[in-house]
Amino acid sequence: MSRASQTSIPCTLMRGGTSKGPFFLASDLPSDGPTRDRVLLAAMGSPDPRQIDGVGGADPLTSKVAIVSRSSRPGIDVEYVFAQVSVDRPLVDVTPTCGNMLAAVGPFAIERGLVAPTDPITSVTIYMVNTGTVAVAHVPTPGGEVTYAGGAAIAGVPGTAAAIRIDFRDTTGSVCGALLPTGNALDQLDGIEATLIDNGMPMVVLRASDFGKSGYEAPAELNSDQKLKARLEAIRILAGERMGLGDVHSKVIPKITLIAPPQSGGHVMTRTFIPHKCHPAIGVLMAVTVGTACVLPGSVAYGIVSVQDEPVQQVSIEHPSGEFSVEFQVEHTGGETKVIRSSLIRTARALFRGELLVPANVWVGKESRPSADVPGTMQHA
Repeated sequence: MSRASQTSIPCTLMRGGTSKGPFFLASDLPSDGPTRDRVLLAAMGSPDPRQIDGVGGADPLTSKVAIVSRSSRPGIDVEYVFAQVSVDRPLVDVTPTCGNMLAAVGPFAIERGLVAPTDPITSVTIYMVNTGTVAVAHVPTPGGEVTYAGGAAIAGVPGTAAAIRIDFRDTTGSVCGALLPTGNALDQLDGIEATLIDNGMPMVVLRASDFGKSGYEAPAELNSDQKLKARLEAIRILAGERMGLGDVHSKVIPKITLIAPPQSGGHVMTRTFIPHKCHPAIGVLMAVTVGTACVLPGSVAYGIVSVQDEPVQQVSIEHPSGEFSVEFQVEHTGGETKVIRSSLIRTARALFRGELLVPANVWVGKESRPSADVPGTMQHA
């Protein structure tokens, strides 16, 4: 009997926030990192600008993967590995996490039987393997079933859906080890003032005006400005070294945000690069980290952003396609700002369920798939 030319892998394509991608159980993928990465590249159709031979959407926001497993950690329900699959390079980056894809982890885990639902809300505690941090997703489950229908609207997604509240715990220094990796609220990079900060996503926050920009330009205009992009990349490389991330030429972090005064009643306007293309909105953990910079005394946001000095603060972050609100519980002690909790609302939806096919010469699959109860062993690319 001839061997099948393709390997089938159970998969659910999901939208999480303003991103989408395939969701897998860890037990359905290879357990070793290099083979897993080859499978993900084949699944998405990378490297190819159109990703024509895979399910990727030819954009970083739609070339993302979530890998989920039941957790054996005390107090944790599931573990989530995020993989950013490069569109045009053979690269799978599991250094950062993704808060948009995170929004769909809870519904996926419930529907795949990893978490028992409760009526009317199921709280799913998620360990984000990439960053070693924890989030709790509160998923609407009336009658013990996931519902995607609801009245919550988020910028960048048409229509409305069920609101999923996400509480982030201990995201400070998720990748760099400290909220301010250099110890400073304000640094100089190539003669430009910057705040280098990590509250869930390593970010370089810069004033748009320092680059001769208003901060209100359309993403397409910024993407076509090769001189600006070259300057930002040079600063990003310097920032990576200062933040303890080493040589970041081939990494997607740190990311860059240009900030400007708000236009539509929010607290700050943003243009975010991920890292070389201007985001049509702003990612979840990018918003959390930029919002943190906005409440940080002495940061580059000083003079641009005005927020009330309260124990619980709301920061409204404007971006090219709308607005993103983040709630912070903060403490200012001994001249330091400590973020106790960050919360926000996202939506998600399952788009299709079935089997994703990859060529058998990439991976022949497993003779027998282990139970979903057994967490996969994830390694960094």
